[in-house]
Amino acid sequence: MDVAVKEAAIARFLHEYPQAADAGRGHPALHGCEEVRWSEFSGCPAAIPVLLYGLLDRAAAAEAQRVLTNTMFSIAEMNPAMPEALPFLLRLAGDPQVPERSGLLDRLVTVADYSEPIDSGNEAMALWFGNDNDHPEREQCRAVFEQHASVVAMLPEGLINPDSRAKLRQAAGLL
Repeated sequence: MDVAVKEAAIARFLHEYPQAADAGRGHPALHGCEEVRWSEFSGCPAAIPVLLYGLLDRAAAAEAQRVLTNTMFSIAEMNPAMPEALPFLLRLAGDPQVPERSGLLDRLVTVADYSEPIDSGNEAMALWFGNDNDHPEREQCRAVFEQHASVVAMLPEGLINPDSRAKLRQAAGLL
């Protein structure tokens, strides 16, 4: 999906949920999200903060997650901006007041899956997903998970299934 398509999806989101653009402004978990130069990352629209704010709007949270997921992932890879978005998402996941929190945790499990190193000896995997040298965002995301291990450690049981919880704990270096 090219940037223009992603920008159009965000514009549709804003048209449907105009209040979402302000829902999370001032939330401590999102402090600094507007300072990131999102559009400088390949395939990333500048309006990512709108989607992050939308995660805090009860009416818009599920749609914000869907659009954010479609913006940050393709079939075989995640957007190079994901290491920048991940700290905001992890901090939001740590807030029990965030709507659709279990869905957000599912998205974080997807990031953990996409962040796993690719075995360079497995030609099929390297061909499909590329090698880690071509995708530094994988290692960068692993580092972000480890930096936020305290948030992952405090996530309550029951929001996601035990295997997904274990995946997040593994990504954070807790297992």
